[in-house]
Formats: sequence, structure tokens, C-alpha cells
Amino acid sequence: MTRTVETKPYDDQKPGTSGLRKKVPVFQQENYAENFIQSIFDALDGFAGKDLVIGGDGRYFNREVIQIAIRMAAANGFGRVIVGKGGILSTPAASHLIRKRKAFGGIILSASHNPGGPHEDFGIKYNADNGGPAPEKLTDAIFARTKTISRYRIADFDPVDIDTIATTSAGGMAVEVVDPVADYAELMESLFDFDAIRRMFAGGFRMRFDAMHAVTGPYAKEILEHRLGAPDGTSRNYHPLPDFGGHHPDPNLVHAKHLYDEMMGPDAPDFGAASDGDGDRNLVIGKGIFITPSDSLAMLAANAHLAPGYKAGLKGIARSMPTSGAADRVAEKMGVGMYETPTGWKFFGNLLDAGMATICGEESAGTGSDHVREKDGLWAVLLWLNILAVRGESAKDIVTKHWATYGRNYYSRHDYEEVESERANALVGVLRAKLKSLPGTRVRGMTIAAADDFAYHDPVDGSVSEHQGIRILFEGGSRVVLRLSGTGTSGATLRLYVERYEPDPDRHDIDTQEALADLIGAADDIAGIRSHTGRDAPSVIT
Repeated sequence: MTRTVETKPYDDQKPGTSGLRKKVPVFQQENYAENFIQSIFDALDGFAGKDLVIGGDGRYFNREVIQIAIRMAAANGFGRVIVGKGGILSTPAASHLIRKRKAFGGIILSASHNPGGPHEDFGIKYNADNGGPAPEKLTDAIFARTKTISRYRIADFDPVDIDTIATTSAGGMAVEVVDPVADYAELMESLFDFDAIRRMFAGGFRMRFDAMHAVTGPYAKEILEHRLGAPDGTSRNYHPLPDFGGHHPDPNLVHAKHLYDEMMGPDAPDFGAASDGDGDRNLVIGKGIFITPSDSLAMLAANAHLAPGYKAGLKGIARSMPTSGAADRVAEKMGVGMYETPTGWKFFGNLLDAGMATICGEESAGTGSDHVREKDGLWAVLLWLNILAVRGESAKDIVTKHWATYGRNYYSRHDYEEVESERANALVGVLRAKLKSLPGTRVRGMTIAAADDFAYHDPVDGSVSEHQGIRILFEGGSRVVLRLSGTGTSGATLRLYVERYEPDPDRHDIDTQEALADLIGAADDIAGIRSHTGRDAPSVIT
């Protein structure tokens, strides 16, 4: 039986680039999740009888919303729903499943690297038939529908058993529960030299992978230990938990400090890695050396040809604008295209779909390739393992040799959180007004070569994205970037990205903040960060 339920709009259902994210109690309001799911379906066309993928990262409220989504998909005319067993699907695995099964699209339940639990974060996003996040045109249509919605359609049937791999019928629709890991693991096996990695582990190579009680746990356990022969215990915190064990599933040096401490210790394994809540971000640490996401992107691109899936070389490399220019030098040496985009995976998706780029990355720990249309944390870890196995060198040796070849990009991000919006906007306004006068100016012994407010002209669809961040570039390849995030009544976060290019191998072992000290001071001189924000220091340094 299918019912049409009368409802009223909520005024806070605007999806961002990663879908709609709110606290669990917000989603638990009457009709809240149903309104948004129906708005997704109302913004789509031509899905009658087609397949829909549904899965999530296992966080609190995941299973309940999956049952709602299944019943609503049946009522709205989908022919089949494909669900990960237990409601589990990492975001990159969901992207692959949409592509492999040629599904109409997918609903992914996740709030990425944000905390989970009864009072923490939850999210719903729609991915299109290419496996990538919904384009802005579609998210705009979804939002418009949320403001006028007056009814939703839902089928009445008992909860579907999503813990047994099988195909059943519910509400006249097929419901196929699949192994969430199998298809993804097969894809990884097609891309990487599993035999070489097995030999490396058999030879005594030691690794730690921290799944942070998030979605990549089952994937890491199956691939690293069962298929690649890594010792039992290599994958830690591998049981996905609704509250991620009470921890923050963000793979950075704050929330994965225990992994960093182990990798810097006297009995450190050869390699350490972690992934986040939905499996799309990564942290990689060699014995005695942390590898920044920006450097990791460059080094993966430089060595990707060592993996079978990339032996033909790269079509191009793309990075978000705030990400360091380390990958630019790799692209230049390879003679392939280099694309600097705004922050947001949808920009990479256009380049990947057009065959213009193969590997993409961003400074916030997201890296991926054209195998899916999402960033992919475990993919990055496996490519690192493939490189280590083929080169037969330590991660530290690979890093230092890379720097010797390409130079080192010292890099850091300074966040000034909860700055009063008026102060933050005033800073940006004043800085924009003097951008044209900055080139040729000397600041702390450095000459400004160029300055602009970054605008991106998409080479695929012709769209233009303006005001994506202020760039100040110095002679010699150094730069500072300033961006605002979260402007509004509750304040804004001012992000300062500082980067210094150092070609001299004898100067590649300086403390990062020391190496960047002059640029940090120059940024304050130019932008008046302290005077505008009233802050003597950033809230967070990464």
C-alpha cells in the first residue's frame, strides 16, 4: 500500500556541496527526512523502473533513514533499490556501485568526517548516475522543492532485512542487499599490483591502519588482511560504530594523534594510515615522517605509473586552489595538464568525466582518481602501498628523493575561527580593494609577483566561479591565500594558507612554521589580520 502524506516545508533544508547536514535531533523531527528525500525525487525525472543505490557510513540514525528511503523509493516508482549489507557503503564504494550497476543514482547517508551519535551530525546527499555528487543545478532544484513541498509518497510494508545478502520484493520493488566490500575490493585489485604488495607484507613489512570505528573498517580488514596478507591486527578500530566509539572520525594530526605518536616512536611500523567517517579522506604517515595531503597528491601522481591501473600515464592532474603547488611541478615534468579548481569535488568530476584529469586532490586530506567520482581514502593508501612495494624503499626515502627532484613546498594552514562577520568581511573588502597595487611591492624582503581574487573558468561546462579566495604570489614560487568560510550571523572562519617553495635540498629539513615565518608575517602586514580580527594568533594551525 502506498500513502500520500501531507506535510509542510522546513526552512532549513538547503543542501551544500556535500548534501544536507544537520544534527540528528533535527533529522528526527516529524517528516524532516521524508521531506528532503521526496524533494530529491521531485527534482529528478525519468527514474521509473530504474535502480537506486542506498547506503551510508553506519552513523547514528543511518538504519532508520535507510528504511524510510527504501519505502519512499518504492512509492515513487523505482524498480530496484541496491543496499549495502547493514546499511554500510563507503562514499567511494557507493560511487563505484552506481557506476558499475549503471544505476540512476544513489542516496548516501553520511556527514563525512564529523562526529556521530544521538546529538551529533547526520547527512543525506544525492549522487548522480556518474557516481559523483549532484551538480549545483540539481541541488538548487532540490532546495527549491523543499520550500514548496506539501506532500510525500511512502509505501507501507514491514522493515526490510538489510542484514542478509539477498534479493527480495517490497512494495512491488526489488530490494537487493549486497556485500558492501566485494565490488570495491575487486576494483582495487584491478588497479593495483596486489602480488607485489603481498610479497612486501610476507617479507615483514609492518603497517597500521586506523579505521576510526568508521566505514572503512570492513574494507580495510578484507583488503589489507584477507586479500593482501597483512598480519592480523594491522587494521585497528575496524568495527563501524554509530558514534564512532565516541571519537571524532577526522584523519588529522589532532584526532589521530595516537597514530602519529606511534609512527614517530622507537618501534614504529613501516607505514601508518587512517581514513574518515565515510571513507573519502586519508592520512598517511611514514616511519618518522608525516606526509602532508598536498605532498601526498604530488608523490602519488609522480609514481602512479608503478600501479597497473595507471601504467599508461596520467591524462592530467587537478588540485583545489588552496592546495600547495607541489603537484604542479610533477605535471610540468610529465607534460600533462594541471588544473587549479575551487574547493569542491564537483569541479574535479567535470575534468574526470571529460578525460582531462586522472588524479585529483585537496589540502583537506582528500585524494582520488578517475576510478570513481568521489575522493577515496583507502584508494590513496593502497596506491602508497603499491609504490612502496615496487620501489622497495621506505616512505621517508621516497619523500626526500621527491623533494630533491622537485623541490619542497613548505605548507601550513592557519584558521581564525568565529571571527565577527563584520570584521572578517572588512578584512577581505580592504584587501580586495588594494590587490591591483600589490604586484612589485616588497614585503619583508620578498617581492610580490601577482595578486588576485581567484576565479575559475570551468573548461568543461563553461561555468565561472568567482571570489574563491585571495591569492598573493611572490617571486620564487611562494604564496599566501586567504579565504572566508562560514560567513553569517554567528561569525566566520578566516583561513590563511601559507606556502614557500624551497628548491635547495640542503634546506628541506627546516621546521615548517620556522620556514614559513616571514610569509606568515607578510600576510599580516598585507592583510592586517591582527588588526581586523583582534586575534594575536590563529585558533588552529595544521
